[in-house]
Amino acid sequence: MPPPLPTPETPASETPTLVIGEALTDILTGPDGSRRCRPGGSPANVALGLARLGHPVRLATRIGRDPFGQVLRTHLGRSGVVLTDGSVLDVPTSTAAARLDAAGAAEYTFDISWELPPKALETARSGTAGHLHTGSIATALAPGADQVLAAVEAARDTSTVSYDPNLRPALLGKPDDERPRVEHLVSVSDVVKASQEDLAWLYPGQDIHEVALRWSRSGPSLVVLTFGAGGSQVWWRQGRYALPAPSVEVVDTVGAGDAFMSGLLSGLLRAGLLGAGGTAGQPDASAPRTRLRTATSTTDPYQDVLRALRLATRSAALTCTREGADPPTQADMP
Repeated sequence: MPPPLPTPETPASETPTLVIGEALTDILTGPDGSRRCRPGGSPANVALGLARLGHPVRLATRIGRDPFGQVLRTHLGRSGVVLTDGSVLDVPTSTAAARLDAAGAAEYTFDISWELPPKALETARSGTAGHLHTGSIATALAPGADQVLAAVEAARDTSTVSYDPNLRPALLGKPDDERPRVEHLVSVSDVVKASQEDLAWLYPGQDIHEVALRWSRSGPSLVVLTFGAGGSQVWWRQGRYALPAPSVEVVDTVGAGDAFMSGLLSGLLRAGLLGAGGTAGQPDASAPRTRLRTATSTTDPYQDVLRALRLATRSAALTCTREGADPPTQADMP
């Protein structure tokens, strides 16, 4: 059995995290045709989840000064997310129209423009963020995708990196065209989380478990594959572990994967397995990156990884019981 979750009183890591990626407005249409608007965007949801769990977070994004943008800024700021300079612009705020089925699952169409604010690359290169997270549309949509990749590579030498492909086929080309970029980002990341839908689309006809295993041997220390109600599986260089998902009454699944990601990062940050220290090319035995990479079933970091996975699973489950991307706070975690 994995160790118990950290208690709400457990102090969050002071390692500063920089999240780079889209913030947008989800326009949700229910099975009955009812419509409502909620703040969203995968990277923004991850930043929100980390802030609610007590971590210092900055978000490099692209938000307009229109009413949708004002709601987004208030929503993020209320939970403690700090926007980097240049993230608020005189542009329309991007939207995602999400149609929910009877089970609460969402199918998206997007109206989005993405370009990384100029200050974000400077921030990534400054070394002030111990950990960098990115993914989804921000790593796939031109012209910002190349800027995000440059930011990741600039930060890689002094910060740990996490990546969630969170693929949106409606905005992408063919799998063969997208695969090289995804695989490159996987190879320069320390932690990768993907859904079974991501891998099934990206590698049609292939065994997604074999794909996850290949990914774990290409660079990252941890590769986590989520299966919704089927739980999750994690691969690392020394092994594999399966974790079931708790049974909950689902309102919708919007933001559940992002809540999983923020819960996982929170657990790893608390354990000192993410953050500055050492470099990508010169491992330091005491550095977070090295401790995560060498975690095995006979080491203390392994237990910390299992705690982080349990935190991620509970965070995603709680989010499914709420409408929209509404990740839990520390006080919500029993």
